[in-house]
Amino acid sequence: MIKLYNTLARKKEVFEPRSKLKVNLFVCGPTVYDYSHLGHAKTYVQFDMIAKYLRFRGFKVNYLQNITDIDDKIIKRAQEKKGSWKELSKRYEKEYIKDMASLGVDSVNEYAQATNYIKEIISQVERLIKKGYAYKISDGWYFDLSKDDDYGKLARRKSLETEDAVSRIDENKGKRNPGDFCLWKLSKPGEPVWKSSKLGDGRPGWHIEDTAITEKKFGPQYDIHGGATDLIFPHHEAEIAQMESISGKEPLVRYWMHTGFINIEKEKMSKSLGNFMTIRDMLKTYKKDTIRYFFASTNYRKPIDFSKETLEASRNSVERLKNLVLQLKDDKKVNKKYLEEFQNEVDDDINLPNGLAVLWNLLRDEKAEGKLRTIKKINEVFCFDLFKKEKTQVPKEIQKMAEEREEARKNKRWAKADELREKINKAGFVIEDTEKGAAVKRG
Repeated sequence: MIKLYNTLARKKEVFEPRSKLKVNLFVCGPTVYDYSHLGHAKTYVQFDMIAKYLRFRGFKVNYLQNITDIDDKIIKRAQEKKGSWKELSKRYEKEYIKDMASLGVDSVNEYAQATNYIKEIISQVERLIKKGYAYKISDGWYFDLSKDDDYGKLARRKSLETEDAVSRIDENKGKRNPGDFCLWKLSKPGEPVWKSSKLGDGRPGWHIEDTAITEKKFGPQYDIHGGATDLIFPHHEAEIAQMESISGKEPLVRYWMHTGFINIEKEKMSKSLGNFMTIRDMLKTYKKDTIRYFFASTNYRKPIDFSKETLEASRNSVERLKNLVLQLKDDKKVNKKYLEEFQNEVDDDINLPNGLAVLWNLLRDEKAEGKLRTIKKINEVFCFDLFKKEKTQVPKEIQKMAEEREEARKNKRWAKADELREKINKAGFVIEDTEKGAAVKRG
């Protein structure tokens, strides 16, 4: 029995989809105006594993993710570069898809570009106007928060705080309420525009894009909505206000799931602090498996600290895991005991760290049968490359440690030599002293 922590309820709840084994899952995708960063990696790798676990448990998951390809940020960046907003968004959308493939994120059924849903967006705004939830001022149509008594039920507040995604709060002195957000922005010179006889020519606001896409694909209600914690307010709150006001049905989503922040060396990642890192830069140093292991080792709701030490630990762990798995022989059995234990642990709010612990316990259990096939089954969730022998050489950092150890031996620094040998062993490699010198190979 799966239990999920529901942000709306502030507690774990038994997972019961609207349609037995069919699950509609929507996760907020990126705004494609720049390269994707570590925060994106955390959210999308962890939701990749969440989707894969639900499939592992027999659910038919329809995983939808939006691509915000029209937005204030995109327009501003294109103007700075003196280029086309469309070319800019297409370029970075391709880079994002490439990054996801490099991280092994392949569980998404469909990426939906906002600009392909302008008709649906206009329809939603028109219905909100008809129901009395929207009003027009100088720069566009706004949602009137005074008409929605439930606004704030997800975040349990109605005002902004420092951790919120505040980059797209629409400012206009003519707004009726400070928190009112723009549904449809009237056209300005030099900006992209779509025709609308009822609304006036313009372009969509940020929040309306997601509900237009999900209503088209899933209907007015669905099972799971995911995203990073900083999107709870005002973005996800606005989605609820829009869709529930249009449909008159509650709740828009049964289970709200949010990933915790990522910190760099214990500080929040930001360009102003100079600790901003893109996915493509990270992949120059660390392999996909290292990154996936790193994100699997912490519960998705918790913050995680990205540092050289934590990444090295993940690298060593996954290398050792692979070396042990490659030594296993297929006895054509599946260990039901460990498979059930894995399921019982991960059923508790997709507890992947405990799932990893079960995998390690299985490997360490000398009496356990069916190790290889059981690990293959469990690995449907983690998707580490555990079962193919690499033709690559010994990693440079391991080779460097071996050279340092050889130097320590020559200088009779035996304690240092032993320490380096231990580090090499923990990384999943062994060092053999021969007449021609030390040789390093996989353990």
